[in-house]
Amino acid sequence: MDSSFLMLFLTSWAEFAVRWLHAITAIAWIGSSFYFIALDLGLRKHDRLPVGAAGEEWQVHGGGFYHIQKYLVAPENLPEHLIWFKWESYATWLSGFALLAIVYYGGAELYLIDAAKAELSPALAVAISIASLALVWVFYSALCRSKLGQNPTMLMLILYVLLVGLSYFYHQIFTGRAAFIHLGAVTATIMSANVFMVIIPNQKIVVADLKAGRTPDAKYGQIAKLRSTHNNYLTLPVIFLMLSNHYPLAFATDYSWVIASLVFLMGVTIRHYFNSRHANTGNPRWTWLATAAIFVVIMGLSLAPLWHDKTQETASADSASQTLSPEMQKKASHPLFEEVSEIVAGRCSMCHAAEPLWEGILTAPKNVYLESPADILAQAEAIVLQSALSHAMPPANITYMETSERALIQRWYKDSH
Repeated sequence: MDSSFLMLFLTSWAEFAVRWLHAITAIAWIGSSFYFIALDLGLRKHDRLPVGAAGEEWQVHGGGFYHIQKYLVAPENLPEHLIWFKWESYATWLSGFALLAIVYYGGAELYLIDAAKAELSPALAVAISIASLALVWVFYSALCRSKLGQNPTMLMLILYVLLVGLSYFYHQIFTGRAAFIHLGAVTATIMSANVFMVIIPNQKIVVADLKAGRTPDAKYGQIAKLRSTHNNYLTLPVIFLMLSNHYPLAFATDYSWVIASLVFLMGVTIRHYFNSRHANTGNPRWTWLATAAIFVVIMGLSLAPLWHDKTQETASADSASQTLSPEMQKKASHPLFEEVSEIVAGRCSMCHAAEPLWEGILTAPKNVYLESPADILAQAEAIVLQSALSHAMPPANITYMETSERALIQRWYKDSH
């Protein structure tokens, strides 16, 4: 067996295994996070609560009943058996970073670097990636420890501005796919570091005080509560960003950095609805209208290239086969089709072929073949989606498809309909 093939084989399965692990741990972390937020907001207060208890709730699940009480600081007598919810967070971040390293650091030239945006070496691109994860956490944590920590609303607004700036920054140097993933990775780093460096250490201080017979300071719980609230509102955007690499209309269009910014607003509106419902403070149906409006704007931004008036290119028509459907014949008879075929042959067919010529590509991606005019006509929608409406293909623009070529493909498709 060829060594390069074996390495590709092992790397592919390693990526699959780590991705699976990441999905499992993320489900566990997000599930426990959602549960405790709902539990915390739904606690009931009454006069018969034990001393120090802030509320309680009765729940039924799996054929049994659960009686849960929450103490803002701690009970008078600390139980010997105490469950810590932390490993889900740590495992999610570690597996996510491992996946980032396998896919984007190991394949930097294909998935991380966009030479049309910035001429970065793989080492420099990886260094920027790692440094950004650390620096954003340091800046965010400093904001939380400042006086802004006493003004949660203003702090969240500043955090949002920071994330918008990051979105723009990443889209100026990385591929659209990498920019979305890094924005998600930065957010996940904030969330996991909140658990590892603030929430759990503060809880350990409280436990140590109780064991030593000291009265715990309530400020540690308040600090942890602030960071937990941030995690609550950041969870949904992270999920969107991590799933985005399947949807080039989100990550690879002209306004992808704006789309990523709007995703955070959708996360806020959706979480506000459920937080309000769990806390019995109202039924803000307007949040769903706001979320839908934001999503419509996102959809519109992804189609923005079609609104631009492009200069029509001229070329000789390609003779279409009489066996083609009327719609395909119309596309084939268009004056631009011959040029489109040449562009696809020069930029795409080295991978999308029965015998791919690109090193490391063993079979045509997704079994899409673009070797003949008939192939191109059959995949017209996919071609315009991946290379004209978005810049997802070629990945990282590895074959240097020109902006004018993308515009020509778009014009051909638009005019032949």
